[in-house]
Amino acid sequence: MLAVRKKIDKIRLKRKKRVRSKISGTEQRPRLSVFRSASHIYIQAIADDLGKTIAEASTLDPDLKEKASKAKKTEAARLVGKTIAARLLEKGVMQVVFDRGRFLYHGRVKALADSAREAGLKF
Repeated sequence: MLAVRKKIDKIRLKRKKRVRSKISGTEQRPRLSVFRSASHIYIQAIADDLGKTIAEASTLDPDLKEKASKAKKTEAARLVGKTIAARLLEKGVMQVVFDRGRFLYHGRVKALADSAREAGLKF
């Protein structure tokens, strides 16, 4: 069982490195990095050239926590996408580079990205 777990972790790390090697964020066009756990979703806009996080949002944010806890996971991801888009647009960021990390682009990750696009971000 442990050998299978190590193999899966190795495959996930390999996928993450492959995705991450091709993208990088700047202050004008930050990298929008997604992490999805079993029950929550987190996103942050990172300027790799500065080494800073510009904005972040998750289902654990105080303003989203109540709505997200009552919603289904995909709907909660949509709320997080709208929130991160609003925060970035408030700071004057219009374009981002989407970093799905080790997660496949479907389900909650796709819902988050689509809602961020609908809220005004371009990527």
